[in-house]
Amino acid sequence: MAKPKIVVDRAIPFLEGLFEPYARVEYMHADQITHDSLLDAEVLITRTRTKCNKELLKGTGIQMIASATIGTDHIDIPYCDKAGIIVRNAPGCNAGGVMEYVFCALYGVAARRRINLSGKTIGVIGVGNVGKRVVGMSRALGFRTLLCDPPRAEAEGGFDFCTLDQLLAESDIVTLHVPLNETTDNMANKAFFKKMRKGAIFINASRGEIVDDKALMAAIPHLGPVIIDTWRNEPDINRDLMEMVDIATPHIAGYSYQGKMNATAAVVRAVARHLKIESLYEFFPADDRPESTAVKLDLDGLSQGEIASVLSYNYPIFTDDFLFRIDPSRFEAMREEYNYRREIYVDYK
Repeated sequence: MAKPKIVVDRAIPFLEGLFEPYARVEYMHADQITHDSLLDAEVLITRTRTKCNKELLKGTGIQMIASATIGTDHIDIPYCDKAGIIVRNAPGCNAGGVMEYVFCALYGVAARRRINLSGKTIGVIGVGNVGKRVVGMSRALGFRTLLCDPPRAEAEGGFDFCTLDQLLAESDIVTLHVPLNETTDNMANKAFFKKMRKGAIFINASRGEIVDDKALMAAIPHLGPVIIDTWRNEPDINRDLMEMVDIATPHIAGYSYQGKMNATAAVVRAVARHLKIESLYEFFPADDRPESTAVKLDLDGLSQGEIASVLSYNYPIFTDDFLFRIDPSRFEAMREEYNYRREIYVDYK
């Protein structure tokens, strides 16, 4: 019996050589993954850069899509359901990396702008895998924390949640962690920014399409620092907006070493079960950086400056910002060549 064929986005780490004993494996750049390349393939292992829709999939041999991502908005789920294509992703895989990005960015801009974060309120919009980690760190750091997540509020009774209007009116920092869907597309629009406090910090590390670029650009004179990691029309981003924000990065908030290990483990285990490769059912990548240990952050008694110093030592975020601004046309290249940072270790309840 012929071995099944697996097409793999070559930017996904820790995969090379893994499936070769069991399958024919073809590694491709995202822009090389086309309808024709999938004609005789059974499994596609991908990222957000491949739009898995009817045009790509119809008439191919694809039976399963395994996406090394937390979201699935790049996959036409209704079409896959109708076509009998199994879809698996890696929810929560990079939650720690995104959480670290948020606070490195926050303390970084506070240091540059000489903003005292003591007593500030953080509003977290979207309290899923990533948002929960942001909430935990926020509370551990002593921030007043507001949560807005209508689906969770409805399911859980709303005790811990507030409305979006209340969050925007009371928050000194607003950070987005919602999935992209019909309710969140263009959510951060003119009305949204009008309700934010003057001087409030705005962070988007979720999806670019959640923000109306023109509305944000118009609001920036009213806002405080703005931090953007995810953009509309990636990789052809709005360069005028990039020039206006305080931190601009090329969709790498979740690019931590641990996050990539988690994502690859999730897709390998899913594919292994689909192809019945029992030896990979509990796969987890080997740590090829054993000499590199995570920085530990003990929050007890640290000043704002000390926290900022530890965070910037572990992840010098302004280096990513600088390299991106030098040549934004290298958006995809920067992502593919990224030297995954090791997440900071924070002990909090």
